[in-house]
Amino acid sequence: MIKFDQVTKRYPSSDEILKNISFNIEAGELVFVTGHSGAGKSTLLKLIAAIERPTSGTVLIANQNISKLKPSAIPFMRRRFGLIFQDHKLLYDRNCFDNVILPLHINGISGTEAAKRVRAALDKVGLLHKEKAMPITLSGGEQQRLAIARAVVSRPSILIADEPTGNLDAQYAADIMDIFNAFNQVGVTVIMATHDTLGKNIEGNRVLHIDHGTLKSSAITQSAFLPTVNLRENLHHD
Repeated sequence: MIKFDQVTKRYPSSDEILKNISFNIEAGELVFVTGHSGAGKSTLLKLIAAIERPTSGTVLIANQNISKLKPSAIPFMRRRFGLIFQDHKLLYDRNCFDNVILPLHINGISGTEAAKRVRAALDKVGLLHKEKAMPITLSGGEQQRLAIARAVVSRPSILIADEPTGNLDAQYAADIMDIFNAFNQVGVTVIMATHDTLGKNIEGNRVLHIDHGTLKSSAITQSAFLPTVNLRENLHHD
């Protein structure tokens, strides 16, 4: 479904952010992208989502070469994805309902069908009762849930999250992971960048570990190798 073949990414006037990265992700996997701050995790996610293009190498999404797509085809490619950013990118002058409905309007879905999808998405993340609330009135965990609702309202096949538990305490982080696990269990491919590996959540799932732009491992982790993680210490950004 997703294949990187010797992918390197370099920005103008910078060193290589990613160096000769190769891996495969199958449909329906739950994948953790781990590494230190500045390792290249966010850049990797942007390449998967076709926000960035590789400097060299090949990125295939559903057998389509991202580098060879015409600019006009990129928006259609991105409809496969639900994107959750570190800073949420919420619209603070619109209420929760209007934040979540925006992707549907962009895709030409409106009226009763759009409203039904928005309320279903809000319900999945436990915010249906706050559809008229403004984002500024929500807690940090609730804002993250709102960002997830907006990401999944278009029913994407791939959900990409960049440090979704970064500034949350242990309970909120566990709640967010439960939401991602629920989507994964119904067949959504979930790819999450994190400083943590969230304890037992990585068991049986693929971990792409990046160190200074180099992929050090791409393996399905077994329980015997699970690290001990303190979520309360995860207060950094990539």
